[in-house]
Amino acid sequence: MSSAAMIDRYRWWEIILIYCGIAVFLFFVLAPFVEGFLVSLKPLAQLFSSPYRFWPENGSFEAYRTMWVSVPGFGRYIFNSFFISIIVTLIVLCLVIPAAYAFAKFEFKGMGILLGAFLTVNMFSGAVLLIPLFRLMRSMGVLNTYLAMIVPGVAFLIPSAIWLLRTYMIRIPQELNEAAFMDGASHFYTLRRVILPIAMPGIIVVAITTFIGAYAQQFIFALTFNSKSEYMPLPVGLFAYFGKQEVIWNELMAASFVGIAPAMVVIFFLQRYLVGGLTAGAVKQ
Repeated sequence: MSSAAMIDRYRWWEIILIYCGIAVFLFFVLAPFVEGFLVSLKPLAQLFSSPYRFWPENGSFEAYRTMWVSVPGFGRYIFNSFFISIIVTLIVLCLVIPAAYAFAKFEFKGMGILLGAFLTVNMFSGAVLLIPLFRLMRSMGVLNTYLAMIVPGVAFLIPSAIWLLRTYMIRIPQELNEAAFMDGASHFYTLRRVILPIAMPGIIVVAITTFIGAYAQQFIFALTFNSKSEYMPLPVGLFAYFGKQEVIWNELMAASFVGIAPAMVVIFFLQRYLVGGLTAGAVKQ
């Protein structure tokens, strides 16, 4: 069925309501980002002027220059965040791909209990487990290192990644597995040569969501498990703008946009794979 035929099923006023709903949704999603960008262009004194001006008067990109001076080592914080997120993503993928394949294509004793346990793990906040995690990190001797944030990041992101990728792999026809086994292929060979090429859109979705999750949860782990600035990620660097007397809001917003810009560029170029992975398998072939 063509898209034109689907559109013709709606009346003109229904189409207007749909687009109005989309516009309202986009407004609430994008408004904070637009306001944050405009704040980064305003002088600090203008942020508290009365009446409040939405559009900056004599706006400039001065905050984007001065933020590097306000927080020395800001570039290092950005590097640390991306380094930690990339390592967490790679480790999660290496562990999740074979696990999701096993949960999707095989029946074994205790599978339902394990899947339920994964969901239970996701119910716990990282803040609740900070003390036992701190003692664990100390016993492992990894405090004040990258591993202090990589290890708990991997542990918290694996359960949701397994569920997401398992759901995708279930849609891959079981006949492909059976045909490979009939030809004498091992489970590992079947996963590597048959399943992985088909599951690549789903793997990309898992990789992107894992990267975003690892990027977002660094703050609490960094403050608890690290005291050395050379290992601190970007969220801690942004926290440095909160002074005892005032908050440098324009530089904080500028630093935030600089910090998320590389991630947004990556997501922009991978969005077609993200959409393809989310929609693939939604329609039964």
